[in-house]
Amino acid sequence: MRYYIIAGEASGDLHGSNLMKGIYAEDPEAEIRFWGGDLMLDAWGRERNRATPLASKEGLVRHYKEGAVMGFVEVLMKARRLLQNVSFCKEDILSWNPDVVILIDYPGFNFKIAEFAHKAGFKVFYYIAPKVWASRESRIKKLKAYVDKLFIVFPFEKQYFDSKGIDYIYKGNPLVDAVDNSIAMNEPREDFLKRNHLEDKPIIAMLAGSRKGEISTMMPVLTEFASKMHSTAEYADYQFIVAGAPSRSMCDYEKWLTDENRKYVKVIFGETQSVIRHAEAGVINSGTASLETALFGTPQVVGYITNPITYWIAKKIIKIRYISLGNLIVDRLAFKEFIQNDCNADALVLEIRDLIENQERRNAMLKEYAEIRNLLGDAGASSAVAKSMIEELQKDKR
Repeated sequence: MRYYIIAGEASGDLHGSNLMKGIYAEDPEAEIRFWGGDLMLDAWGRERNRATPLASKEGLVRHYKEGAVMGFVEVLMKARRLLQNVSFCKEDILSWNPDVVILIDYPGFNFKIAEFAHKAGFKVFYYIAPKVWASRESRIKKLKAYVDKLFIVFPFEKQYFDSKGIDYIYKGNPLVDAVDNSIAMNEPREDFLKRNHLEDKPIIAMLAGSRKGEISTMMPVLTEFASKMHSTAEYADYQFIVAGAPSRSMCDYEKWLTDENRKYVKVIFGETQSVIRHAEAGVINSGTASLETALFGTPQVVGYITNPITYWIAKKIIKIRYISLGNLIVDRLAFKEFIQNDCNADALVLEIRDLIENQERRNAMLKEYAEIRNLLGDAGASSAVAKSMIEELQKDKR
């Protein structure tokens, strides 16, 4: 069968790559065309024994870095390019004629494609539900109208979608496998340090987000935080590692690195999970990374800053109590969230120091992490979802 998959950002690329592996395992003759990133490209190449450079002509339609954008103001600024991508995607789907269109999160783009694909007669699956439980609940109507089957990944979503009368399939969360099977979880610390030319000294992880706008707002705070920490005798030997986002380059971080802070602040690309895994604690931009951090067992504080207008609008329409997935899963503050003006260097210093120095706090957070992991369900989610998708498609062929 032919599968057309659309992922529009780093987290979707991760989940899309694992879904593709599951599809290939269940359907060895599968043909996949996709919008995604390097992880999906690698899965496409490895599973089909193809050289990945060719995939840009055969498998990968668009890399997510060409269109990833978040926030109301940011979307308006790039509206023309997004609309061009939508038009191109519609033409590409018609030309390729897949058995199913699989949409992964990324609702601003994917809802447009869902409507088009449904009306054009294609089967539409939505994997990793759009966060209608947080905002824009009116999109429920679109889910009912244009999506043939919804595949959810968070336990708290079950009750919500039951209440809305939307049929769904839940097989656990794919991030559990992504973390447990990662190089980061299984490699010795000394291998990570040697590979990245790091000293055998404690590490504090700093994740500024994957989008350029997030980086530009978080990096000034993170570097000031690192400077304040480094200036104290207790943390003078610590290494402050910025995990460079997959779709970004050094030029996105360069302007906040001075001759002085380069001695203890380093940016490392392609090692996000290892940076988290081997850190004493981390300052994490909200998103999938905060849930990964919980699964790796690294104490954290979430920090998030966005455009003031975007934040003002979000406050009006977002109805959830927390911005972090881990906190939403247990429905309480398993770890603190500092947002907008509260996310400043002084606050981060106090929190990170407490997480490192206060063993009782660390143990309490690790206990919360254990509950988060338990609630996410068993391993094998990506394979189970792939199998369920294929079973749904086979029903129509009987």
